[in-house]
Amino acid sequence: MPRWIHRPEGLGNMFAQLVLPFGLLLPQPFATFAGGLLILTQLYLVLTGNYAWLNWITIIALVAALADSALRSWLPFLPVGGMLAASPVWFDAMTAANAALVVVLSYWPVRNLLSSNQQMNRSFDPFRLVNTYGAFGSVTRRRYEVIIEGTDATDPDAKDAAWREYGFKAKPGDPRRWPPQVAPYHLRLDWLMWFIPLNPAYADPWFVPFPSGLLEGDRPTLRLLRHNPFPDAPPRYVRARLFLYRFNTWRELRESGAWWQRSPAGELVGPLRRRDPAGHGAAA
Repeated sequence: MPRWIHRPEGLGNMFAQLVLPFGLLLPQPFATFAGGLLILTQLYLVLTGNYAWLNWITIIALVAALADSALRSWLPFLPVGGMLAASPVWFDAMTAANAALVVVLSYWPVRNLLSSNQQMNRSFDPFRLVNTYGAFGSVTRRRYEVIIEGTDATDPDAKDAAWREYGFKAKPGDPRRWPPQVAPYHLRLDWLMWFIPLNPAYADPWFVPFPSGLLEGDRPTLRLLRHNPFPDAPPRYVRARLFLYRFNTWRELRESGAWWQRSPAGELVGPLRRRDPAGHGAAA
């Protein structure tokens, strides 16, 4: 039996993702009931995760499933007319024509979704009106984080080389730091860093210029970070290491004050050397 079946949140997620969406197609008040539960599910994700604007645009779309009477009872300040007024005939005709067009164009995306070799994030028409979009192809059970470090040591491989860690605005780094809530703001660098352990191909082509900017003390690059451990001058070397992270238990949190446990899992990049005055580029 799947492991998630023993967890209430696993059952809740499966119900919200596989059952409730069909309720949106039912007549009122069932559509309002399904839409309301889905909005609550999205608000739960807003509170517990940092998915930028993804949850908010989903909530906006779900409002269309709510009956006017429900909207007036929940949001009494809305005018009787305006957004709740009946739409003109020409608007209904355009909406119906657009829906018919999407149904016809969705043949290939649906065929792709039912295929054993489905492709994610692919468009199936030249105007990109329909596609198979997915934020995540899969979600792993183990969380690896890329940690960027720098050193002033002449020999980066020396045992006494002191490596100092760069701090990011949101992604896990310092085990003692409380996970921040930044959604719906999108910290794109932190977001991209999370994908690298899932597939190193996500690092192309932006990741190599990133440590180069740190080695050069590039101010726009440093502004993307929360903490620069080299405020006076850039480091001589920069490297990227992988760490395996997991949340501490409540007992471990009380005893250590740390939210995370982490352990080294290997080297990803480096060490990379700073450009010298003669203009030679960074090198491993």
